[in-house]
Amino acid sequence: MTEPQTTTVELNGFSCRVWTAGSGPKLGFLAGFGGLPKWVPFLDAVARERTVIVPSLPGFPGGERGHTVLDTHLDWVLATHLLLQKAGLDGADLAGSSVGGSLAAEVAAIWPNSVRHLALIAPFGLFDEKDPATDPWAQRAPDVPGLLCADPARWEELKAAPEGLNSPEWPIEQVRAAEAAARIFWPLGNTKLEKRLPLITAPTLLLWGEEDHIMPRSYADKFARGIAGRSEIRVIRGAGHLAELDKPEEVAAAILSWTG
Repeated sequence: MTEPQTTTVELNGFSCRVWTAGSGPKLGFLAGFGGLPKWVPFLDAVARERTVIVPSLPGFPGGERGHTVLDTHLDWVLATHLLLQKAGLDGADLAGSSVGGSLAAEVAAIWPNSVRHLALIAPFGLFDEKDPATDPWAQRAPDVPGLLCADPARWEELKAAPEGLNSPEWPIEQVRAAEAAARIFWPLGNTKLEKRLPLITAPTLLLWGEEDHIMPRSYADKFARGIAGRSEIRVIRGAGHLAELDKPEEVAAAILSWTG
């Protein structure tokens, strides 16, 4: 796989990692539940045609402990906007998955000129009591991989410590990522995002894994109905909630065609 360039930016006094690879027009990516402790094949696929820039959210792998000073959802949205600016992504195409997808949608809604095209992979942010999303924080640890990916081995590979690494920091970092996401979306992932969806004017692609066991397929329709700009839903066969892990080539191709 590609070895990305790694830089850092400062956010609220903490360091956030920024990965960059490829060439061509910029495309930002905000990672999903659990963040990205490792570079993944999906990013390689995007980097074949675009300059992919991947800033780490506070508290996620590569994001140090910056989540500890973000006390409200507004804090998180403001921090995400500033992070994207510092990563050089203001006005660029933006993709986000799961947790990152919700924050990408918030930025596109509140600062419409900051996002050219938007691609959201099963984003958080809505809640329907008649069709509730699965709460990933309430699950037994052995069940989590199968909820996040159609092929649980994809999640397990992402979260496995690199061979030869003998450091307590790796598992601590993974727990910290789940804690950071919980701080954004407590309770039940409901941030009332539906109130801000009509502010999104960027053409928006909604990608949903056919086997998503976290966010019901009905939520894709709710997003599409709420977004003011042009939107389209595409279902990725054989993929779970983190479709970019299960089907990296298919998800990358869909995003590249939408933002090209």
